[in-house]
Amino acid sequence: MKKYILIFWPLIFAIPFAAQAVCPVCTIAVCGAVGLSRWLKIDDSITGLWIGGFTVSIAVWTITWLKRKKWRFPGMPIATFIVYYLIIILTLYFAKFLGQTANCFWGLNKLLWGIFSGSIFFAAGAILYNYLKKKNGNKAYFPFQKVLMPILPLLILSVIFYLLTR
Repeated sequence: MKKYILIFWPLIFAIPFAAQAVCPVCTIAVCGAVGLSRWLKIDDSITGLWIGGFTVSIAVWTITWLKRKKWRFPGMPIATFIVYYLIIILTLYFAKFLGQTANCFWGLNKLLWGIFSGSIFFAAGAILYNYLKKKNGNKAYFPFQKVLMPILPLLILSVIFYLLTR
């Protein structure tokens, strides 16, 4: 139980920063998927995908919240991302989820592999959504596009990682 509390304590810190930069439904979906995957004993590379997406989401929320409060400092976006990744990776390390040599995929820890992949593809989905929305006169092409665009790459990668690691 302590391991799960260590994993999810950054969520408690992030709740006050619920700006609309990335859809809150996306973030709740990502967080719920992480908890469910650990409970179901799903491979760590897949769990890492969702942790990576969650990390990008809360970092963007925090940056938007800080900007709205007019709290700016040099390198704020980069510093925010670094702080969140350090919090999550150090938490996973001290909870002993990282550092197991038998838990590697292509020479990298499965959780780290998933976190980095999930971060990149979640961000790409959100960026693609914003691009398509601007191209369409600041309107989504279909309902819940803001939710689907960042989550869909994580779902696709989850299937791919499942097939590669079983």
